[in-house]
This record gives sequence, C-alpha cells and structure tokens, in this order.
Amino acid sequence: MKVRLNMKAWRFYGFKDLRLDDIPVPTCRPGHVLVEPLCVQPSVTEAQLAMGIPTLAYDRVKHRLETEAPIQLFGHEFCARIIELGAGVSGYRIGDRIAARAKLPCGDCSLCNSERGTLCRKGPVIGFDQPGCFSEIALLPEISLVKVADNISDSEAACLQSLSDSVAAVETAQIQIGDTVVIFGQGSMGLECLQIARISGAGMVITVDVRDEACEVSKKLGADHALNAKQCDVLATILELTGTIGADVVFECAGGSPKQGLAGHETLLTAINAVRSGGKIVGVSWFGQPITLPIDLLRERSLRYVFPDISTRAHLAHTVRLVSSGRVSLKPTITHILNGIGAVPEAFEITANKGKYQAINPAQVMMRG
Repeated sequence: MKVRLNMKAWRFYGFKDLRLDDIPVPTCRPGHVLVEPLCVQPSVTEAQLAMGIPTLAYDRVKHRLETEAPIQLFGHEFCARIIELGAGVSGYRIGDRIAARAKLPCGDCSLCNSERGTLCRKGPVIGFDQPGCFSEIALLPEISLVKVADNISDSEAACLQSLSDSVAAVETAQIQIGDTVVIFGQGSMGLECLQIARISGAGMVITVDVRDEACEVSKKLGADHALNAKQCDVLATILELTGTIGADVVFECAGGSPKQGLAGHETLLTAINAVRSGGKIVGVSWFGQPITLPIDLLRERSLRYVFPDISTRAHLAHTVRLVSSGRVSLKPTITHILNGIGAVPEAFEITANKGKYQAINPAQVMMRG
C-alpha cells in the first residue's frame, strides 16, 4: 500500500476565510489512531464561530486565529474509519467506524489523578484546540473514541456527539415519571431532548419553534403538542395545556444570535413564565453575551435554572445503544447531505442559516462523495 505524505484539509486564515490546503498527513502517535473521515457536520456553534459571531469559545478561537493562522478548526461531529493504530491502542481494529467525545481530559489535574478524568474541563477540545475532521485524514486520541454499531449509518453516526450532549442535558433535568416537559427550539438538540425526555419518563411533551418544518418533525418524533410561535400565543397555550400551573421542566434550546435566526434570550424569558413554581429550566443554548434575568422572580418562585453536565464517553456510548435500538431516531432530522470535501464551506453556510435553508440538523458532508 502506497504511503500518503500529503492530504487536503480545510484551514482557517481568519473568520470567514476558509481555504482547502495541501498539508502533511499527521503521524500516528502512541495512544492515537489515524482515521479517514466519512461524514462530518459543523455544529451550530462552529458555524457561528466561522462567521465571527460571538458564542462559546469565541475568545479562544479569535486568539488562535490572530496568533497561529492558518489553522485547522472545527469538525468534532463526525463518523470516521480507522486506518492506522498507534502503539498501545487496544480494543480497536483497522476498519472500525468510530465517533468521538470532543472534550478530552488534561491528565494532570486533581480530577484526572483521582480517576474522575471524565469530569475534567481543562483538557483540549477536538476541533477547537486540536484538529477535527474537516480533512482527508485525522489524528484522534483513543480515549475519546467509541465504536459505531453496524446498523447505524455514517450520516446518523455524525450526529452522535451532539446527541451525547442532549443525553447529558436530560440527565441533568432529573425528569420524574409523568412530568410535563416543554422544549423551546426544535433544531437537532431540541429534537434529541424531546426523544430522550420521552424515553426517560416524561408525560406530556410540548415543543415550540417558529418553523413549520421543525414542528412537523417534532410531531413525528413524539411531541404531544408542537406549537408554532408565529401562529399562537405560546405562553397562554402552555398554561392552558397545563391547567395554568406550567411545565415541570423546560428545556431552552432556541436562544442565541438573532443574526442566524435564533431567538436571542426571549425564549429564556418565556421559559421562566412557562415553568411551574419549583420547576426546572435547563439551559441548553449558548448566548454569546451577558443577558439580564429577573433574578428576584426566579427566587420568589423557587425556580431552578440549571445547565447540562459535561457529556462523557459513557454518554456517547449510550447514544450508540439508543440509536442502534431505535429508541432515538435521527434520520428525520437530517435534511441536507452534501458530497465531497469541497462542499465544506456550503455546509457551514447552511448550518449558520438553517431557517433560510429549511435545515433541521446541521448540513452534513460525505467526505468521499
């Protein structure tokens, strides 16, 4: 077999400046594998960062672009095939399809040294601090990997990393049997939270979006009521459906930059009024800037505004079981599939403007298409 010395990889020279370059193939290191990316999708966060819109990790990415460009960025949601094993790698074989956890332990903090490395937040993040999979070949650490079941497609497997964050969000909510759940936003994570909440014991599930196509998919995947916020008074309808009490748990998955068709922080303010006293609001969205909240109202009503725990490799492995068994369906959410590594910029454009393109899940790129 001929050894490749160079590969094509997308590199950022600055915000909005993405170029397909020829660069050396990475060397496989101990404890790592070389993979051939099969399907990759930019996350919504990555798509906003590519456009220079402040959100999670904006300052970190900006600093790297100013001091290190050109650099490989993003591409942490993917399915890939192993093509080379580094020294010490066990449990995997060449040809295995894998997905990966993006957040890696640092290996040196008190959590890592007490066998709690899955909770470490000091380590690098695939796609942000080290290259992701917008390239023909990528280097990944074994500690991040999980095998993909044979009955999960490459396209579905690229969604597993996002699904693992949704699993962590629902776990954080601690849903009780029969709880009424409201989910603002029916993009990929909102639809994932819907399905996981349903199989975790939720009773009535009410979803909210502003797009007909998102509401239709939501109903198909199990929502009892899918409300289009452009066609009804959402708060009044939720209170009517819950006997004026409000929901036990509300997931806020719609917030973020209005430039990309997101809701700013208006849905969070509505969520505060849509949850019952003593209930929980789970903050899934990233806002990219400080926001003003009615803290005294939260205190008066004993509301709990909580955030998802960090998703672990165990969460990712659980997503494989959920999708493989059919308990969670990803296919209806995948609306835009592009072919070939050259289509990556188009995937960023579609994902950054999902409403414009009627996309639900981020746009995917079949890298060998």
